[in-house]
Amino acid sequence: MREEFIFSLISRTRDKLLKQAEQCPADQRTVVPEGFNNNILWQMGHVLTVTDGLVFSISGHPTECPASYRSFFGNGTKPADWTEEPPAWETIIEQLKEQPSRIQSVLSGKLSQGLAKENFMKAESIDELLPFHIMHESTHSGMVSGLLKALNR
Repeated sequence: MREEFIFSLISRTRDKLLKQAEQCPADQRTVVPEGFNNNILWQMGHVLTVTDGLVFSISGHPTECPASYRSFFGNGTKPADWTEEPPAWETIIEQLKEQPSRIQSVLSGKLSQGLAKENFMKAESIDELLPFHIMHESTHSGMVSGLLKALNR
């Protein structure tokens, strides 16, 4: 029951983020509004990249995102520093859509499993790690909401 709840919450959180992404016109996806360091493409790529590293790598499972994603969307990065074109919006969105199913298929039945790597949260098992992931994604969903408002002024 707890596992079902966690995976459901991950899917609902992602669905909310994807609905927000749908609200962003194509010509606004890479605009960095005044007062912001990042744009909506960065937010989407960041959630994808950090989830890939946090959920899969720390739990000891293979990641799917190319290593180059970290140079575009990793912690401390911003579009102003990009020296080449980031992955396409459609690519990022498709990967975001598929990721919750992969999380569930890879981690189902393993929530009490210990982690393969130490982490800054001091989580000791996957079920301690996943709530942080949900909170992280919710925070970025809030940032996307703020960006959408700033872009629509």
